[in-house]
Amino acid sequence: MSGWNSTFRMHREKRCFSAVFVFCALWSSTLSVTRYSIPEEMERGSVVANLAADLGLEVGVLAHREVKLEMFQESNKYLDVNKKTGELYIVEKMDREYLCPSKTATTCFVKLDVIIESPLRIFNIELEIKDINDNAPHFRRDRVELDVSESATPGERFSLPNAVDPDGGINTVKMYKLSESEHFTIEIQTGSDGTKYVDMVLTKALDREEHAVHHLILTAVDGGVPARSGTANIIVRVLDTNDNAPRFDHPVYSVNMTENSPIGTLVMKLNATDLDEGPNAEINYSFTLYTSEKTQDVFALNPNTGEITVKGTIDYEDMKFYEMHVEAKDKGQHPLLGQCKVVVRVTDMNDNYPDITVKSYKSTVNENIPVGTVIAIVGISDRDTGDNGKVSLSINQNLPFVLNKSSDVLYELKVSEPLDRERVPEYDITLVVTDGGTPPLSDNETITLHLLDVNDNGPLFPQSFYTIPVIENNAPGALLSSLTAFDPDLHENQYLVYFIIEKEIVNTSMSMLFSINPENGNLYALKTFDYEIEKEFLFHIEARDSGVPPLSSNVTVHIIIVDQNDNTPVIVSPWRAHGSVVEEKIPRSTDKGSLVSKVIAIDTDSVQNSRITYQFLQVTDATLFSLDQYNGEIRTMRMFSYRDPRHQRLVVIAKDNGDPALSATVTIKLSTVETAVKAYSDMTEVPLEYDIFSDLNLYLVIGLGSVSFLLLITILVTCVLKCQKPMPSKAAPPSRNSVISERNSTIADSTLVSNDAYWYSLFLAETRKGKLVVRQPVPKAGSRYIVSSLPRSTGLTETSDSAASTLQCQKPMPSKAVPPSRNSVISERNSTIADSTLVSNDAYWYSLFLAETRKGKLVVRQPVPKAGSRYIVSSLPRSTGLTETSDSAASTLQVRINS
Repeated sequence: MSGWNSTFRMHREKRCFSAVFVFCALWSSTLSVTRYSIPEEMERGSVVANLAADLGLEVGVLAHREVKLEMFQESNKYLDVNKKTGELYIVEKMDREYLCPSKTATTCFVKLDVIIESPLRIFNIELEIKDINDNAPHFRRDRVELDVSESATPGERFSLPNAVDPDGGINTVKMYKLSESEHFTIEIQTGSDGTKYVDMVLTKALDREEHAVHHLILTAVDGGVPARSGTANIIVRVLDTNDNAPRFDHPVYSVNMTENSPIGTLVMKLNATDLDEGPNAEINYSFTLYTSEKTQDVFALNPNTGEITVKGTIDYEDMKFYEMHVEAKDKGQHPLLGQCKVVVRVTDMNDNYPDITVKSYKSTVNENIPVGTVIAIVGISDRDTGDNGKVSLSINQNLPFVLNKSSDVLYELKVSEPLDRERVPEYDITLVVTDGGTPPLSDNETITLHLLDVNDNGPLFPQSFYTIPVIENNAPGALLSSLTAFDPDLHENQYLVYFIIEKEIVNTSMSMLFSINPENGNLYALKTFDYEIEKEFLFHIEARDSGVPPLSSNVTVHIIIVDQNDNTPVIVSPWRAHGSVVEEKIPRSTDKGSLVSKVIAIDTDSVQNSRITYQFLQVTDATLFSLDQYNGEIRTMRMFSYRDPRHQRLVVIAKDNGDPALSATVTIKLSTVETAVKAYSDMTEVPLEYDIFSDLNLYLVIGLGSVSFLLLITILVTCVLKCQKPMPSKAAPPSRNSVISERNSTIADSTLVSNDAYWYSLFLAETRKGKLVVRQPVPKAGSRYIVSSLPRSTGLTETSDSAASTLQCQKPMPSKAVPPSRNSVISERNSTIADSTLVSNDAYWYSLFLAETRKGKLVVRQPVPKAGSRYIVSSLPRSTGLTETSDSAASTLQVRINS
């Protein structure tokens, strides 16, 4: 038992020793503080320091250990450690003004512990947050209003609010500035805590009448780089003092007033101004003692507005003018006043109105009353005398009436123009009487004249011609249109009756086709119309009123029958004897694009509805036949093959253009006939069925037959050309572009050769056709030209032994032949001249002749100047040149000009 206790004490001592050792180690590590310094407002993710390197930790081991970061007195997590790299980085932006709100603190530290477990290690870190100028100064009140009396003396001071800047040190408020002003300036004072205060000082006396409100801007600037600033609006209102007296615009006012002006008439309104404000600018108006009581009995003065109005009777005969003395006084503590004089001159006026009297008057007349008829007799008078008693009567309106003066005081009212009740049913005639006063007085009297209706207007239709479309197959009794006329007359003169003017069409009366309601003009159809039988009708409708005598008018009505798609297309080709099936036979060897059949359909409807298109409704093989949708032609799209059935069934539909469309169909049964196969089987001893031939064998047989036929034709044409001989005695003389020679020789595809260039100006060799053509008239008879043609594959050489074709042209005598003209053909032959090159040693030859080598012609270019001349031209194939060793054949043409 004692042994066990001793063992237990020994283990407990060891554990205590280990705990003390770990505590000492941790305490020694915590005593060392790692300090870093960063500016505030660093971006998220920015690296502060590498803790692993600064604390001597391995990055690889750090990734497998738990790392904690604890900040003192802060709940937000601003920093964190990257376990992979060992870097301390920013998690959230750090604001120095928030972390260290004290303005007196010059430094700002954030303390945090880095705790690493397994084994446990603690590191103390102090992070200094340096201030940056991230805040601008601002005023607690951005608008300051001050009231300053205009009597304030210069030097008076006014306190202004100071600006606040959350930054510290040099970044706080450094100075103040005031906007430019001639009346104010500022003084800056510094408090014991370093805060700067600002006062505004008055430097110049104020005048409210000159400048009532001063708008200033106070600016606070900090010491940061770059500097930031804040502003406040300073509004100084200048308070008024009573230093200005009321003033009138004029010292004396003169006004003209007419007698008998109504009570309350405004004479004038006085206006005195005071540059002060408030009570100092409020003015009272009053008469002074210099204004007589009689004047004050006639005129009244409003003390507040200064209006002078009439309150008594103004009589020119009693007093011709009035004088009023008026003063204006303000309501200041020490009131000030101003004075003026008002003179009112009375003007005599025409105060008696003239009188008008209607003595004889007709209130109702017919509208056809004759011009010059008297309507009324009017008398006028005025109680005034002189010019004011002179009166005149007039009609100020533009009316068909006139006043005729019968005496000084009597007038006759007469009709001056024809009257029309339909245009104006009644007239209000205003008679105006005016005196000669100044201003003139006038009076008026209005009389009303009514016009009775006369049947003087016939019925009128809105249109002179009506076009009414009517769709065919209409129901009998259908309303077509309403033809309504208008009569501007009244009562029985405007009651209208409508009827159709009779007109017969093919022994049919219009009243049997159409009916019109005599009361309202409604037009009805009495029968059903068919466009294919009747397309239009033209007749007249008359409207007659009930006046005495009655008046009437008529209108032309054009009824157009509009087609409906009521007729089905009728197929007229191909002819169908029974039903709609047509049987036709075609050779099985029919080529591609051959016309098999043509479908023709007709429609008796109008052009729009009768446009017919054709389509295949059914077809045995869609790749074998095509159908033109407009002309109905059925053609083969390819040749028949042995796989195609012998019988083809085509169903064609012919459809018109109506809505809805109508259609007709035709069935064509095509049977193919084996004509080509039967002929071939007759030529062979062993009969073969057509179906055993393949398409390839058929094409080979056709090809061999075609080649054999072309070879036979070529041999026959060559033999015919060889046997032909020219007849020089009967030939016409060569003219321009006349053919001199044409033969099947070696001129074709050869080169014309001549020693004289003059040859070329006379002849043209069309080598493709073996022709020699005269270019221009040959000048002399008896001349002879020799042209040689060489194959193009060789050239002219001294050792050349190739065959040459020589053509000799002799110009006949003038008595028998006409000399070659310009562009006449001298020679034309199927020789080797075609596609060859003309060769000559004399350039003059080229000015006379032109060789059309493609056609083997030699053409005369211009008239040949000399008779008896001879030109020799050789032709060489184009594929070779002229060499000394050339042995290719040359064709020579000799041209001679006869005299």
